[in-house]
Amino acid sequence: MKQGQPGIIDGATILLTGGTGSFGQEFVQRLLKAHNPHVVRIYSRDELKQHEMQSRFQDKRLRFLIGDVRDKERLARAMRGVDIVLHAAALKQVPACEYNPFEAVKTNILGAANIIDAAIDCGVKQVLAISTDKAVNPINLYGATKLCAEKLFVQGNAYAGSSGTRFSCARYGNVVASRGSVIPILLKQRSEGTVTITDRRMTRFWITLEQGVDFVLRCLELMHGGEIFVPKIPSMSIMDLVEAIAPECRVAFTGIRPGEKLHELLVAADEARHTLEFEDMFVIEPTHPWWTTQGWQEAKRVSDGFVYSSQNNPQQLNTEMLRGMLSRFETLPIAQEVTG
Repeated sequence: MKQGQPGIIDGATILLTGGTGSFGQEFVQRLLKAHNPHVVRIYSRDELKQHEMQSRFQDKRLRFLIGDVRDKERLARAMRGVDIVLHAAALKQVPACEYNPFEAVKTNILGAANIIDAAIDCGVKQVLAISTDKAVNPINLYGATKLCAEKLFVQGNAYAGSSGTRFSCARYGNVVASRGSVIPILLKQRSEGTVTITDRRMTRFWITLEQGVDFVLRCLELMHGGEIFVPKIPSMSIMDLVEAIAPECRVAFTGIRPGEKLHELLVAADEARHTLEFEDMFVIEPTHPWWTTQGWQEAKRVSDGFVYSSQNNPQQLNTEMLRGMLSRFETLPIAQEVTG
């Protein structure tokens, strides 16, 4: 695979939207330990989380900026002098987005447009947006807003033109044990003796925070502009997940919820015509690259009609593998429950 500019993080000024979330905390920890950024600006709405994060890291390279991605003027001020923007801010809870659809659109779609405009106006070199498998053939509003955001970031390159600002997306599945995910819910229910599952046939893609950070850093190194990067990650059935976390509990089946799929996709059949396969990832090329972009070497095109589905994924997690993934967390209340 053709490599991008080496050492792109070192010496860079980086803006991280939604930086106090699960991903942001892990990403910042990695940057400060393994790289040498000039400054990392944390941009988010929650002053308490920013205070807690500042107390945790106590690093002079961090800057904490209160702001909302809905506020274009504030974003423009925050992006002055920035080399790289990593956009992780979003409304992510499916039920909350369904109940508050205007708010989801304002944050996830209009906020994405604000990121693009501000980045171009401020001369940012690279913008990488974090997406989700829910954006592929979406059936709920959250997925639909993330699909729109992907489209905006890909075609944001056309708006940037020859200015040099480039936009790409990193799309991956559920993050193991992240806040609000199914694993902490099952752990809480386990103490009660009964866990609730919507449908026994369900499967999902899984990735750890550490793997997500590795993937994002690699995407920043490789991106030319307009790509959607998809990692090859394992899947697991929901019943195997229950067996790993709460094997002795009774399982109550509640029925599949509105906006919920039995299986998730990371690459849809309609995207196969533009998808390249590498050993550890897929790269979905832009369909209308009106800007100047570079090709990819040493890649093979996937077959027509190819889909990357959690149901038919050849890479499957078993219960022991999941327990091993959980045991590596540094914040161990979850890992300790599972392993000991």
